[in-house]
Amino acid sequence: MKNIKFVVKVNRGGTRAPQYVQRVDSIPIHMTTNRKLAQVMGRFTAEDAIKSLQNSRCIPELESVQVSA
Repeated sequence: MKNIKFVVKVNRGGTRAPQYVQRVDSIPIHMTTNRKLAQVMGRFTAEDAIKSLQNSRCIPELESVQVSA
């Protein structure tokens, strides 16, 4: 059985590579450009991370990931 989890992808505009949320347990949130190191989380945790990242310079979005149960 597969579950759907989420990673938070952040685009900061320009030619920069997209970044992913690596850790949410500290302030500021740690980011990584390696998608494999991104934290896989539930929808509500991902939405909370998006709310804390929203500002004028970055565009956070949810990306779904299928994981084995």
